[in-house]
Amino acid sequence: MKQQYEALFTPRKIGNVEIKNRIVMCPMGGTSLFGWMEPNHFDKVAAEFFMNIAKNNVGLIIPGIAPLRDPIGGRWLYKNKKMFKDLKEYMKEFHKTGAKLFVQLTAGFGRSFAITDSLSILLKNKALGFVAKPIVDASFLCASPSPLPSRWAEDLMCREITQEEIKHMVKAFAETARLCKEAGVDGVEVHAVHEGYLMDQFTLPYTNYRTDEYGGSFENRYRFAVETVKAIKKACGDDYPVSLRYSVLSKTKGLCKGAVPGEKYVEVGRDMEESEKAVRYLQDSGYEMLNADNGTYDAWYWAHPPQYMPENCNLADVAHIRKFIDIPVVCAGRMTPQVAARAISEGKIDGMGVARQFLVDGEWVTKLKEGREEDIQPCICCHNGCFPLAHYKGVANDEDFNDVRHMARCALNPMTMQGHKYDIIPAKKAKKIAIIGGGIGGMEAARIACLRGHDVTIYEKTDRLGGVFIAASAPKFKEKDRELIAWYRRQIEKLGIPVKFNTNVTDLSALNSDEVIVATGASARKLSINGIEKAIDAVEYLEGREVGKKVLIIGGGLSGCEIAYDLFLKGKTPIIVEAKNDLMAIRGLCLANSSYLRDFFDTNNVEVHLQSSVEKIESDGVVIRNINGKIEKIHVDDVILAVGYTPSPAFEKKRHVHVIGDACKVGNLRTVIWQAWKVAQKL
Repeated sequence: MKQQYEALFTPRKIGNVEIKNRIVMCPMGGTSLFGWMEPNHFDKVAAEFFMNIAKNNVGLIIPGIAPLRDPIGGRWLYKNKKMFKDLKEYMKEFHKTGAKLFVQLTAGFGRSFAITDSLSILLKNKALGFVAKPIVDASFLCASPSPLPSRWAEDLMCREITQEEIKHMVKAFAETARLCKEAGVDGVEVHAVHEGYLMDQFTLPYTNYRTDEYGGSFENRYRFAVETVKAIKKACGDDYPVSLRYSVLSKTKGLCKGAVPGEKYVEVGRDMEESEKAVRYLQDSGYEMLNADNGTYDAWYWAHPPQYMPENCNLADVAHIRKFIDIPVVCAGRMTPQVAARAISEGKIDGMGVARQFLVDGEWVTKLKEGREEDIQPCICCHNGCFPLAHYKGVANDEDFNDVRHMARCALNPMTMQGHKYDIIPAKKAKKIAIIGGGIGGMEAARIACLRGHDVTIYEKTDRLGGVFIAASAPKFKEKDRELIAWYRRQIEKLGIPVKFNTNVTDLSALNSDEVIVATGASARKLSINGIEKAIDAVEYLEGREVGKKVLIIGGGLSGCEIAYDLFLKGKTPIIVEAKNDLMAIRGLCLANSSYLRDFFDTNNVEVHLQSSVEKIESDGVVIRNINGKIEKIHVDDVILAVGYTPSPAFEKKRHVHVIGDACKVGNLRTVIWQAWKVAQKL
């Protein structure tokens, strides 16, 4: 182990429980030991996932939120006694790893519940809501401190939760914690005065208008959190550790309006002055650890940072509030081991919180400890597999139902949280396999096929592996994408997979292969616009084509918006023209990612024309038809075309010829990688 990481591997205590090191696996939606969007049960898939991580040198594991009341069916968690019997047997084996485990319990979501369009009908139609209540009680799932608009369907009002319901939740926290203790669980975490979830909504002035004992004064707003920890301590004893998931600052300007890094704004949620007071108050009430970051669902990118957010983005704020308390404080939010270790050694924080990196590579702590950092597959903060909760104008949570049921999967690692569906099983017969195209899809197919025992060769028409992802990773903020390409190249080299560079395959019979995988990607879509030849493709720009000061991008979406963001960071003036009514009306694109770009453009006055079309490109500008149907000319130096791609397979699919990735159907990294696995598994 490198000396710079030594502080990460020193023991510490949370209450009376000793944790062997300072690395905490933070909770993620979908990783609950008690299931997720189904009747609560002991989840064997999640249990196996955590056991593997526990065997790989993590100190403390906190599984994803366990709702006190089952989202489907409405049963209270503490009433499922068999589930806790199963948990008790599991904990006996778990503790043999030397790791510790806290169960995170949640009061719920309030207005932050990621309601889908289909579920929103149950709130709009009270009769339907009443009929569906025994199965899905949407009214309860969205119940908030005060009547509030939903974060996901702003035209829906969430009802006010009753005092009776609050009291029942406090009781449920205590009863469930007691059962966890009896099952051998090392502690519990209360979810949460954090991220704008239900309990946090009580603490924040902009979401709590109550006039009873749970609203108004500081003490009243934090009463729910205080009553909860006191009830747990009464049921479990003072020596049973209780952690609190905590947001230092809300970073919020208003409903659905977050504050981006560096922005000057007026905080409507928890500011630093209140946070300094709150952490001491919460510590004195009985909490023995703060698992901390920043943000709310209105500023979601602080708690779920995309690549646009700085690494260690919450460290300064978390380190500040550490000065006001005596209990351990864990910091999460794109934490890097080097910076975390230094902060721990300097006494600024007590632990490093990491979440999604465990999804892509559950062995990363072991690799770090053994000095094998180059073998750690990096998380690229895309949220495509783990949290694809998309939201855009006119649509609530536009998430595929299969994703709703199975969150916390990974775009880069299909094995994560999917049981044994994607196991790498040795092939019954070794075959010669040719991979045409050395992009991400081609490299992944080659890697999995090789691990199964096949004889694999990659044919790449350029002089490097990476394909179009090389261009996509060019912006400065895409450092994790560049690390991913480097990781893939190392894996291909370590596996000894031959690569034929500068080879354009035109005759499949010359390959002398049993199977061929075509991974030749996609081509930029063209538009029939007068003067379109004056525009440059997105890839041309990303590959280094120089552009002038003022640049118009045709097409929003993720590609167009990231190009505009890159241009702005370079000191240029981007202008986006998008045909739809939202910049990023894309299924699978997490709101944490898209809302950052929307908020950044809004804060920095980036010119955006929605529901508009380009009529003509001239030498000195672009003629558009705007939202009102009027023609206007915008003077720009250059035009970038970012309107998507069309599959570009070098060969068609047939027997023994398999087309994968964007060459088959244009998607994202998740669709490319998962399909590569599926094909490689069948050969």
